[in-house]
Amino acid sequence: MPRRTATMLASTLMLIALLCAGVFIPVPYAEMSPGPTVNTLGDHDGEPVLQIADKKTYATSGHLNMTTVRVTSADYRMNLVEAVYGWLAHDNKVVPHETLYPDGKTEEQSTQENAEEFSQSQESAKVAALKQLDVPVKSWVIVSTVVKGSPAEGKLHAGDVIKAVDGTAVKEPADVAKLVTKHKPGQEVRFTTVPAKEQAAAEKEKRTPTKTQDIAMTTTTSDDAGEKRAIVGISAGTDHTFPFTIDIKLADVGGPSAGLMFALGIYDKLTPGSLTGGRFVAGTGTIDDAGKVGPIGGIEMKTVGARAKGAQYFLTPADNCAAAAKDTPDGLTLIKVGTIKDALGALKDIRSGDTADLPKCGK
Repeated sequence: MPRRTATMLASTLMLIALLCAGVFIPVPYAEMSPGPTVNTLGDHDGEPVLQIADKKTYATSGHLNMTTVRVTSADYRMNLVEAVYGWLAHDNKVVPHETLYPDGKTEEQSTQENAEEFSQSQESAKVAALKQLDVPVKSWVIVSTVVKGSPAEGKLHAGDVIKAVDGTAVKEPADVAKLVTKHKPGQEVRFTTVPAKEQAAAEKEKRTPTKTQDIAMTTTTSDDAGEKRAIVGISAGTDHTFPFTIDIKLADVGGPSAGLMFALGIYDKLTPGSLTGGRFVAGTGTIDDAGKVGPIGGIEMKTVGARAKGAQYFLTPADNCAAAAKDTPDGLTLIKVGTIKDALGALKDIRSGDTADLPKCGK
């Protein structure tokens, strides 16, 4: 066989071997891509996304779209060819697998965590919107979760209202940890609570809860690295009672990043006129009860998905602005927001057509 032919054959076989290796050898990466975008003012799967009962609502127009990111599953193992294609693709992003599923987290665990965050974001969106409208919302501190095998297991339960710790009234979730960590591990701490069932019955009957209980338990040591502190094995959160019913109907979505857009949608439906003036506005961002907007992941994917659906403006958390501005889709204006009040101000300028002074990302 001539040397040239042999060299070409060897090169071809090596190329085939490399391609096979690229296809069959998994690499520790996952992929993010633009996900669906849904108008919070419209319908999804045949029913309104935002449903408000026992309160006058107003007609809306335009779009206030929440945005999402698709990710590969925890069990999926990307091969080298797919990873290279993802790196080269403009609309996708390849990241280390542990970025999406840290510490060996399973897809089921991630889904459950995302569902809990999504539920909490809905509650905070309702509170933030109603506070902007000066509508009173009753709030109280509750037990969110109880760690299995902890001192609190069997004594405190998810949904119990925490009234006081060691006789000191609790006003915020952070108060609970502060009061518990005043103790040394091994010391007794006493909780005053309203059982979850009693709280639920009182809400249904529109009365003040009458049944409280004092519960003593011995603190244990945290597993955190560094300085050891006393814990009882719970996380505290906030629950609310709203003066009328607000339901958010959106399945197969998780995480906290739709909070801002839900809050704006609720505000729009409860006020005369249109927040958008008929424009197509999309956005993202977590929101807390006070209306503060927080950063999210996958901002580049969300701006691409929003523009593909026709968005003209994108409400962007201030902490995400720098990343979003690096590769802004043509025709999309990124607007920096730090609070729901910032977003409402930007929407006022958009619907009036006076957009020259909008707080744009990268400006």
